[in-house]
Amino acid sequence: MIETTAFRIRAYGVGELAVCYNPHLTRRAAIMQLWRWINYQHALKDKLAALGYRPGLRSFTPKMVACIVEHLGEP
Repeated sequence: MIETTAFRIRAYGVGELAVCYNPHLTRRAAIMQLWRWINYQHALKDKLAALGYRPGLRSFTPKMVACIVEHLGEP
């Protein structure tokens, strides 16, 4: 039997969330891929900015995580 855990909307560190989306990549590569996805989707980037995101942040708030999941889907 395959056990799956439901993804929880909560505060995540950038690396922690990136690895959730890209578990097959190294932590650094996963972070870079997540930033590429965010920068590619201008609507997502704008919504995150409205929620207080700015370059250099090391964590996402639960509202930011919900916004990311809305645009990228669950990891």
